[in-house]
Amino acid sequence: MVWLSLLSLLIWLLLIAAWGQFWRSNQRLPEASSSLDEWPDVCAIVPARNEADVLPQSLKSLLTQDYPGKFTVILVDDQSDDGTGAVAQRVAVELGQESALQVMTTSPLPLGWAGKLWAMNQGVAALGQQRDSPYILFTDADICHHPSNVRSLVAKAEQEQRDLVSLMVLLRCDSAWEKLLIPAFVFFFQKLYPFPWVNNPNRKMAAAAGGCILLRSQALKKAGGLVTIKDALIDDCSLAAAVKSSGPSGNIWLGLTTSTVSLRPYTSLDSIWTMVARTAFTQLNYSPLLLIGSIVGMSLVYLAPPLSLLYGCIAGVQSIAIVGGVTWLLMAIAYWPTIRLYRLSPLWTFALPLIAVFYNLMTLDSARRHWQGKGGAWKGRVYPAR
Repeated sequence: MVWLSLLSLLIWLLLIAAWGQFWRSNQRLPEASSSLDEWPDVCAIVPARNEADVLPQSLKSLLTQDYPGKFTVILVDDQSDDGTGAVAQRVAVELGQESALQVMTTSPLPLGWAGKLWAMNQGVAALGQQRDSPYILFTDADICHHPSNVRSLVAKAEQEQRDLVSLMVLLRCDSAWEKLLIPAFVFFFQKLYPFPWVNNPNRKMAAAAGGCILLRSQALKKAGGLVTIKDALIDDCSLAAAVKSSGPSGNIWLGLTTSTVSLRPYTSLDSIWTMVARTAFTQLNYSPLLLIGSIVGMSLVYLAPPLSLLYGCIAGVQSIAIVGGVTWLLMAIAYWPTIRLYRLSPLWTFALPLIAVFYNLMTLDSARRHWQGKGGAWKGRVYPAR
């Protein structure tokens, strides 16, 4: 127990001091000023499968952007059966923005393509047939954009010569299960892909958040188009990796925001569980060895500190109790910036060990689903391993 507690402490010291400052949650998109001499054309491509309930809010936020340049939207109705396309048209009519919106329906999903990427690719193809737009904004249908979001994204890309600018939007965090598990999802994502390293053009690490990705059209072409990642279930990070590795100009940026938000509710444990289990084993490249390593690693990093504290107190070994308590405190301190991002009580920072248990179980369930041929299931579709 002495060595176990000391090893966990050492890991947290290294994570805080030397792992890209991931825990600080300080990569933020500044609000754009009107400093550009010329604002390039932007086209938003919105893949939408059965999203009629959120479009009145999310699509409205796109069609009412205060972008100084030309901004249009292509909504790609991905074989919906809830009237998604009709709702989109109605929203545009109510706003007097019919000319700014194009609604199209995808052709049947071909073998080898993930559904979302196929819809995105259909949108890109439709855009290419009409005109060349310097920038494409890939955004999910459940994202409500701040009125100046597109302007801020373009300003960031133009002023810093970024090929890709992406935002981890603020996820909904209202229910008890959301408060317990959603901020941790963002925390773990930042730990897996430290944003400062992603944003450093001299490092190979690449990541993006699929809810909001602004991309130069030329960079997408240079990366080979979406066909190069057509079967990727973690499409956002795969796209970012393709762009960053496509040449010396592959300069990308990923940050956080509190003003552009997701409307997707996760009111139950099952809804969050399904969201995580869909791709957790994919992240481990479907490897049983990596699965075992992940479970052991999560247990060592997150469970050893409270267990050491408990063991030290029960066994009367003060040194183990102190090391466990200090490590748990360091863990809470590292989690605090993310908790503060979501405006939650600091007490939630001490819940990481419990949260880790849930994420371990979700990861194991992701592997089970994969081995049962149910991996990657989402909105009525099941995808085979890549």
